[in-house]
Amino acid sequence: MSNVTMQIASEHGSIPGAADFRRWAAAALGEAHAEAEMTIRVVDEAEGRALNRDYRGRDYATNVLSFPVELPAGVELPLVGDLVICAPVVTREAAEQGKAPEAHWAHLVVHGVLHLLGYDHIREDEGVVMEAREREILAGLGYPDPYA
Repeated sequence: MSNVTMQIASEHGSIPGAADFRRWAAAALGEAHAEAEMTIRVVDEAEGRALNRDYRGRDYATNVLSFPVELPAGVELPLVGDLVICAPVVTREAAEQGKAPEAHWAHLVVHGVLHLLGYDHIREDEGVVMEAREREILAGLGYPDPYA
């Protein structure tokens, strides 16, 4: 089973438990990456904004940031990378979009993990593939289509 390290650096209420985060990440990692190691850090808006600004050049807090590991050539480790999830943004988006908070958290973890595995949505054709994979994983976890 995958090894997911949790870091809760937010005072925001209603953050799911570590077991939920691990279950969602494991579902997205799948059997092919069952031994993968990653960290999920839950942050408040100040840290989320600083990271988004410093690494993406966008001066606002976003819902999830993915930092895939970049290992030197010849180094093979089970590390896939880190996710940073901004708790206040997730809560606000769920309310604005009329989604159950737990389902939105699950979606963002799955979305972020897929980025760690190399999925992207910059090009439309890539987005179609990534969204289909998200829907499949989330349905398997019992959550509704996040794009409906």
